Amino acid sequence: MKRISIVVCCLMLGVALGAFFAGPLLQGQAPVAPAIPRELTSYHDIVKKVLPAVVSIDSHGRGAAQERRRMRPQFDGQVPEEFRRFFDFGSGDEDEAPEPRGGFGSGFLVDAKGVILTNHHVVDGATQVVVQLSDGRKFTSKDVKSDEKTDLAIVRIEAPVPLPFLELGDSTAMQIGDRVLAVGAPFGLTGTVTHGIISAKGRSLQLNMYEDFLQTDAAINPGNSGGPLVSLDGKVIGINAAIKSRSGGWQGVGLAISSDIVKTVMPQLLKDGVVRRGYLGVQVKDITEPELAARLGLKQGEAGVLVTRVFEDTPGEKAGFKDGDVLTTLDGKPIHNGHELQIMVARLPLGKTVEVNALRDGQAKRFQVKIEEQPRRFGSTRVPAPRRIERDPDAVGIDKIGVEAVDLTPEIADRLGYKEQKRGAVLSRIHDGLAADAGLRAGTLVTKVDQKTIHSAKDLRDALADASVEKGVLMQVETPQGGANYVLLKASQSGKR
Repeated sequence: MKRISIVVCCLMLGVALGAFFAGPLLQGQAPVAPAIPRELTSYHDIVKKVLPAVVSIDSHGRGAAQERRRMRPQFDGQVPEEFRRFFDFGSGDEDEAPEPRGGFGSGFLVDAKGVILTNHHVVDGATQVVVQLSDGRKFTSKDVKSDEKTDLAIVRIEAPVPLPFLELGDSTAMQIGDRVLAVGAPFGLTGTVTHGIISAKGRSLQLNMYEDFLQTDAAINPGNSGGPLVSLDGKVIGINAAIKSRSGGWQGVGLAISSDIVKTVMPQLLKDGVVRRGYLGVQVKDITEPELAARLGLKQGEAGVLVTRVFEDTPGEKAGFKDGDVLTTLDGKPIHNGHELQIMVARLPLGKTVEVNALRDGQAKRFQVKIEEQPRRFGSTRVPAPRRIERDPDAVGIDKIGVEAVDLTPEIADRLGYKEQKRGAVLSRIHDGLAADAGLRAGTLVTKVDQKTIHSAKDLRDALADASVEKGVLMQVETPQGGANYVLLKASQSGKR
């Protein structure tokens, strides 16, 4: 009986489906296909909403390239050449542009009164900008405020009637794989729309001092900078700022400043014309190697960042920070990486005193730091490249790690760019050995070996003679460009270097 019931049900279903399709066919009509959601076939509705609020910006005055040379940020590493910001499409080397020239980029209105959001590098150094709307209207403005450290800027224009504008969305709510549109004026082609997905979140590439990039495969090219990256509800979740490219054009990796950063910067630019943020006055490095973390005193699962440089007359120096300290918590919150620490400090109220826990030579330390306003030029100075150290006949050879070392004399300090009060052993030559394997270079200053302070080349030789490279030797080193670091020299299990 059960089998008969199943057969009857299948027959009834077949009759019903046949009747559904047979009706239109008997009347000479094709069956109606299921409706496909609009967003799967076209972005027209979103583009119609977004495009009127997107503008092109032509800036005039001192060239952006000239200004960037004067104010280029200094970071712990070099910015890879394949990361490029786009503000114009001129030719020639930027370092060979002695005359003022203009820049070209994009932007978008964020309110009906005429406030436009764009990139700092689009308007950098301009005495005035010409803004063109999608309907062809043009406005000239000298009211430009920008924040170099996030690469964001606002331009105000005055219009007789309310203007179309876009809302800022929530970049944290975006997920990898979500679809997005990039709008702008690549190569001067205004009103260009491209599409893609969110490829990654939370990128930090040392292009700016404060970063939180969304990565996208939506095509971005010269002239797109400052334009919006929008979600499918038409809200701005990023500001197109750079690409990674070996050719100079789009190769599938675009970068947009997250709307979360915009929400903290834009209100201050609108109110005061500048961004005021707190700072510690230190340069830090993430600790990513478990063995190095353990040697520095971090417990398994405990996070922290290494202080590589403490700048003079800063909150960190006043609190007692030293190169080589490992910062573990700030105001009761754990510090997982340098990017997180930077954001945490920038959001603290100016004048607030906070507690910082740290490790120094493996021992717990506690500091009270008063948060001060970050100077405008902090992080923007460049350190001159050091000159080569001459061969010294009195250099001490240390075959154990494959180096020659000399004392840091005032003459050598001056030649390499070290401060006069520094003491230690300078690596004058790097041969084949553990030091070369660890990436150490000539001119590096060694200040500690396994927590033993090094004052001279002889100190370095003696400390290494007592150390075990099989267990690993922890060396604290410094470079003339500023910044301490720890390097773990360890022989391989096979007995080779």
